[in-house]
Amino acid sequence: MEKALLILDVDETLIYATETKLEIEEDCLVFDYYIYERPHLDNFIKEVQQYYKLAIWSSASDDYVEEVVNKSSLSKYDFKFIWGRSRATYRRNREIDDMRTYDTHSSHYHYVKDLKKVKKLDYDLDRVLIVDDSPHKSKLNYGNAIYPISFEGNQDDDELNILAKYLYSIKDCKNFRRIEKRNWRSKVNK
Repeated sequence: MEKALLILDVDETLIYATETKLEIEEDCLVFDYYIYERPHLDNFIKEVQQYYKLAIWSSASDDYVEEVVNKSSLSKYDFKFIWGRSRATYRRNREIDDMRTYDTHSSHYHYVKDLKKVKKLDYDLDRVLIVDDSPHKSKLNYGNAIYPISFEGNQDDDELNILAKYLYSIKDCKNFRRIEKRNWRSKVNK
């Protein structure tokens, strides 16, 4: 069976970027941001690339995403594509608008990663996963999405090790959309 496509978000999924330096040494600097790689990032990528094709898709600016990939340990790996904000769709969040009864003129917009754009590259969406810490960014593709805990610099974080085990356990599934992934962590033997 051909490898499935695994699309990875950048900020708070693979790295943490902050304008305020943490008490640990940063992995690199990008523009005015200190970049901290999530613990086990290198091992995670080495592991999952054995059984998935990899891609990057962030809602951050294209130049920022390119710089993060080029300056971090991600630069060692071959990604099918590296996409930033220009490939996302700017959409109104109607759920938030509905809660704002006090101000009917305000709207909340955000970037959404629509996998229809990946399908245009001839990827079968039944065999595509997207890993993003922000569920609203992949809400159009919830059947393809895995939501890790957001990373904000905690050096004791073990999320990528757990995620690698889960991804290995489902790698041969013919249709990822049919797998219930909301409680994916509970399905991993730690």
